[in-house]
Amino acid sequence: MKKFLALLLALAMVLSLGAIAFADGEQEPITLRVGYMANYASLWAVMTGINGGYFEDEGITIELTEFGDGPSEIAAMEGGSIDLAYIGKGAHRLCITGSAVIFAPSSVHTTDKLVCAADSGIETVNDLAGKKIGYSAGSSSETTLDNALNVAGLTRDDVTLNALDPGYIVPAMISGDIDVAVTWNPYTSMCLEQSEGSYEIEFADGSTNMSSWICLPGYAEENHDTLVRFSRALYKAMDYGSDPDNADEVAQWCAEQTATDKDINLLQWGDAHWFNIEDMTTAMADGTMKGYYEGVQNDMLAGGNITEEEAHEDVGDWVLFDVMQEALDQVAE
Repeated sequence: MKKFLALLLALAMVLSLGAIAFADGEQEPITLRVGYMANYASLWAVMTGINGGYFEDEGITIELTEFGDGPSEIAAMEGGSIDLAYIGKGAHRLCITGSAVIFAPSSVHTTDKLVCAADSGIETVNDLAGKKIGYSAGSSSETTLDNALNVAGLTRDDVTLNALDPGYIVPAMISGDIDVAVTWNPYTSMCLEQSEGSYEIEFADGSTNMSSWICLPGYAEENHDTLVRFSRALYKAMDYGSDPDNADEVAQWCAEQTATDKDINLLQWGDAHWFNIEDMTTAMADGTMKGYYEGVQNDMLAGGNITEEEAHEDVGDWVLFDVMQEALDQVAE
């Protein structure tokens, strides 16, 4: 009996010391399974967080898994193989319709680009009529396609569409099967490098092109503190990675993860505005951040990607602004 009581006392002391340690700032180590796509936009912040030690400071180990697009990541979350993921604009539709929720922003840009074949004769989006266009369904590629047609005053019936997996767009461009590639980096850069004479055209339609970090709604309900911890590390990494002086280093980290050339990754620096802590703090305070996501929803509605019934009066239904704010407040302390 005395031995049993002694063991209980020892166990109580261990638990007490552990509680004190966590109270002093140490946190229970956790492993998070994170989905990404093989491009700079997807990896710039998370690779900075890993290599800069920001996740380690939070007691977080990151396990990365590569995916081809946002819908595949959400399917993997539903299947239980990953916890969190980065998405481009296209997959925001699935957040609006309830499949996932956004808990952190990553970047924003307001212009889009198309890659055109050398002999396509395309100078602006107004020249797309009758052209063969390759795109990836259900992704930001499809959103960009719809935006381009809308700017040109065209419909899908005015062009020949080829829905392709991202990896097939490059060979389709090289072989001449398509006149236009609507994709993202690194595929954009690969088209430009491998399809002789190909070139980019840029257009703006007033849309808001956001990239974000997501999880399942149920995961968010059960793991609020985990999302805040991850976001704290992520925001510190974004602050470092968004500095132009660090772009070369960040591009190298992304290149190592994707087994691609550093210069290809560095070219993607100009693709977007990469958020830092000051940006996010100001945008949260003055309503700009909410406006970005309202813009995404409005674009989806205008493009026919969602219905009036699927749209939300308050985008806070699918964007966790409370997690964003809490993490920012704690980073600022």
